[in-house]
Amino acid sequence: MQLHFLGTTGYHPNRQRDTACLMIPEHGIILDAGTGIFRARDLIETTHLDIFLTHTHLDHCVGLTFLFDILFERDVKQVRVYVDPAKHVAIEKHLFARDLFPIRPDFELLPLSPKKPVDLPGGGKLQTFPVRHPGGCLGMRLEWGNHNLAYVTDTTASADSDYLSHICGVNALVHECYFPDGWEDRAELTGHSCLTPVAELAAKAGAKQTWLVHLNPMSESDSILDLSSVESICPGLRMADDGMVIDF
Repeated sequence: MQLHFLGTTGYHPNRQRDTACLMIPEHGIILDAGTGIFRARDLIETTHLDIFLTHTHLDHCVGLTFLFDILFERDVKQVRVYVDPAKHVAIEKHLFARDLFPIRPDFELLPLSPKKPVDLPGGGKLQTFPVRHPGGCLGMRLEWGNHNLAYVTDTTASADSDYLSHICGVNALVHECYFPDGWEDRAELTGHSCLTPVAELAAKAGAKQTWLVHLNPMSESDSILDLSSVESICPGLRMADDGMVIDF
């Protein structure tokens, strides 16, 4: 089973990366709808799309306004967007306010809650869990038997994060890492993570592979984070790039 990275930065796109979006094409699943979602058009394999939003900050949901072009000449008959029901108004009344975007694409808006797992195509399940972030955010764990992954974005990680039990033993952990070490005060203020705490958390979770996303768009350097500094904590920790595909 393959995961495609369509957008791997946060806040705003730069020349190298678009904002948050992941896709599992064989099951028509999209995680977050940042600016990277435009790449989904060439990957559509199903007659449905299920889009799961971690939260409704613009770098994670603005891509819903791209759906007209994404679906153009594609045989998609149903689009469902799942989000915390407390955030439905942010989509319906604000993102698609007539003065911002006057024509709403045809999708069904459905609730996403830690209290109720979602059945996925192919016999899978998606379970959400709360993570700490201004305004709230949900982490996600997706499982199809031996295929499983966790996606955690927009939170301040620590080795003993409350969500550790939800990410233990996954084949692939996709976790945000906006700041290098030394920016802990800013990370705490904005609800984002520094490198060493993410490495410690990934090692404690026993993830088989860990990919860093929601990288700071202020830098386009391949060495935006000094991964060598955490090699002894979590060997093989890697930064994801837009267009990358992994097996999980």
